[in-house]
Parts: sequence; C-alpha cells; structure tokens
Amino acid sequence: MQFLRVACVIPTYNGRQDLERLLDSLLTQTARFDTLIVDSSSSDGTFELAQSRCANVTRIDSKDFNHGGTRQMMVNRHPDYDVYVYLTQDAYVEDPDAIANILLPFADPKVGAVCGRQLPHKNANLLAQHARLFNYPPVSQIKTLADAPQLGIKTPFMSNSFAAYRQEALVAVGGFPNHVILSEDMYVTARMLLAGWKVAYEGSAVCRHSHNYSLREEFSRYFDIGVFQSRESWIYATFGGVGGEGMRYVKSELRFLGWRRLWLWPLAILRNAVKLLAYKLSKQEKRLPRGVKKKLGMYKRYWDSPHA
Repeated sequence: MQFLRVACVIPTYNGRQDLERLLDSLLTQTARFDTLIVDSSSSDGTFELAQSRCANVTRIDSKDFNHGGTRQMMVNRHPDYDVYVYLTQDAYVEDPDAIANILLPFADPKVGAVCGRQLPHKNANLLAQHARLFNYPPVSQIKTLADAPQLGIKTPFMSNSFAAYRQEALVAVGGFPNHVILSEDMYVTARMLLAGWKVAYEGSAVCRHSHNYSLREEFSRYFDIGVFQSRESWIYATFGGVGGEGMRYVKSELRFLGWRRLWLWPLAILRNAVKLLAYKLSKQEKRLPRGVKKKLGMYKRYWDSPHA
C-alpha cells in the first residue's frame, strides 16, 4: 500500500508511560506514515513527551475532548491523507508489519474501514485475556451489509484502539459523530455499510490492548454502552441486538476458565451480572437526572456537553 498517504492519529491524556511505549513500538514499523498526536491538556508530562517525539502535536482543552469529534477534528485539520490509522495511547504494536497489514484490505477500493486484531497486555488477568480472544480472532474477514442476517451486530464491529479509515469513506458518511458517548467507531462503520461500503477485520494486523477493569469500572463502561445503544437504536434495528451475543460470551468465558479454574466462575458470573445490571439501568437513562448518570458512567465529561 505504498501509494497510500497514511497518518497514525493518537489521542492522549495523562498517559506518559503508555505513550512512550506506543511511540517506541511505532519506530519498528515497516510502513511509512506520519504520526499526529492530539493531547487533551495532560498534566503528567504526556504533552511534553509528545512534543519531543512527534513533529505534529495538537493541544486541546480537556473539556473539549469528544470521542468522535476530536477524531474528526484531526481529519479536518489534516485532510491530505488517504487513510487515518487510530491508536489509543494504551495500545502498542509488536509486529513490525502491524501498520502495513492493517492497510492491506484497502487494496479493495470499496473497503472503507479496517479493524485490527487485539491481543491482551502481558499483565492481563484471565477475564481480560478471554475478552480479547473472544472478540479478536486470527481469521480475517471482509463484511458488507448483506452479512448482517448472519453476523448481526458483529457486522459493524470496530475498535477505536486500533483501526484504519479511508478518508473518502469518512467524508461520504459525514465523518465521526460528535454526539455519541462512545462507540464512534461502530457508528461510522454502520453508516459506511448502509452507504454501500465494505468493512474489514484484518487478523494479521495485531496490537496489544486490554483492560483489567474493576467491578465498578465494568459497571460504568456498560452503563455508557447501554446509553449509546439506546440513543443509536437504528444500529441495532438494522444489524440486530446483542442478547444472543451476550449469552455466547458468557458460555465462552466459562469454557475458557474451565474446570481447573472453577474457583473463578463466581467472579465471572458476578461480572457478567454487573454488566447486565448496568445495561438494564442505562435503558432507563432518560428518566435519570444528569448528575446521577454522570456518577454512574465512565465518560463523565460527556454529561457536561450539549449533546448529553
């Protein structure tokens, strides 16, 4: 994909050590690209590190950060690229061909977005390991809207931690949204599929990324996911709900733990119950005061925005 002009875009906020690890890993890549960093007024030296390591760093006020809006801002400010590869600061790549491989599906001019594979961090707990193994298999796949009856909500699946987008496709669907609490990646991918674009999952493009969430963090994240699903119900009406997928996940997790780790089953069941509780509660979010939603959710700044 040497003919493509590629930018790797990294949003940052108070993650100096993580950013250093990511930038070090990008130095090993065989692909050619420019690195663009947008920092949300970090106070731990992240911004200074970014300036010392990257020729193009943008700084914004932390209150102005938006999952979709900030990503689209970087496209608007740097429109001279064919593909934008987005990486979160807590991810990094080990394979020197990771960036090159995530560009491979763009050989098909109808591919609008590509999701890379994620392996768990080396300090990931067992439940975090399973989450990555379940959601990110090694087998690559090209998907269209016609796959929705079979793949359901997995059709527009995308991750903002390691994904690439064709600028032409982004422009065609109006870019990343600035009104969603999270899952701006799924939103724009769903728009692409509806507009006739293909989306890809590239199993050979691998990064390290995972979270050892506490029960509280698990609740907060799934509350926000439920808010997104409620407010963007068109996605689930088009591609299908998540009920069957959730049960498949629970069964897979228990199989992954196996009888040798039977002592972890209660924790796994509790975590999934917490996720379900958060999801059910979020379905009633329109009845909840904004202050309560701010306390329950993970992305608290969202509730201070005019889109909340």
